[in-house]
Amino acid sequence: MTVFDRIRAFPGDVGFYFHRLDGAEEPLLHNPDLPLIAASVIKIPIMVTAFREAGRGELDLNETVAIRPEMKMPSCGALTYLHDGLEVTLEDLVTLMIILSDNTATNILIDRLTPERVNRTMDALSVPGICLRRRLFEPELSARGIQNTITARGIGVLLEKMYAGTLLGRETDDRMLKILLDQRLNGKLPFYLHGEGIKCAHKTGEDDNITHDAGIVYSENPFVIVMLSNRVDAPAFERLMQDAAKHYAFTNDN
Repeated sequence: MTVFDRIRAFPGDVGFYFHRLDGAEEPLLHNPDLPLIAASVIKIPIMVTAFREAGRGELDLNETVAIRPEMKMPSCGALTYLHDGLEVTLEDLVTLMIILSDNTATNILIDRLTPERVNRTMDALSVPGICLRRRLFEPELSARGIQNTITARGIGVLLEKMYAGTLLGRETDDRMLKILLDQRLNGKLPFYLHGEGIKCAHKTGEDDNITHDAGIVYSENPFVIVMLSNRVDAPAFERLMQDAAKHYAFTNDN
């Protein structure tokens, strides 16, 4: 059974997007347009919106924010555990949101940018299937089924445009790729890759029975890989993520 066969047969709701960045072949897809609860992968579109707003002169990434106790969200992240009144820039918040998946940073940015602006940005950039509906940790809305959703194709297209320098322009796209390359949560797609010196610009996400990872693997023949899952055995799917990234990094097979 191939890796792709294992992905298609995996129990639960799974979305998969794989594309070599040389463009020689069509993307390899499984449920690419299935909307799935986003967990922390929604933080990539939030980052893109922050940098786009900054480029348009509508947001100053050097502006500072004082972290107050009522802003602090549960893990992941660092800001919850640091002293009240700590001042950080909006760019610091973006960085922490990605590399440590900081939820406090994320909600501050959602409040500042608004879900409507994030969704309009994705539409303007022709990135499909992304919908930010609410802040993180809003249990009443969650209980009513109001969830942030993404698709494998949407995140895959976003990452491909970023790699090509056609999302927000080469300079800004490179700044965002640098943040994604600084990711500290590396137990999924990069699990077998870091020891081999293969870089991965990526963002994870997880919740109960949900686990995601999406990124660009800088192997000899670089590729975008997006593996999203809801209602799954999360540890088993994470092992499949590790195997898939290793397989595609060291072979040219699908």
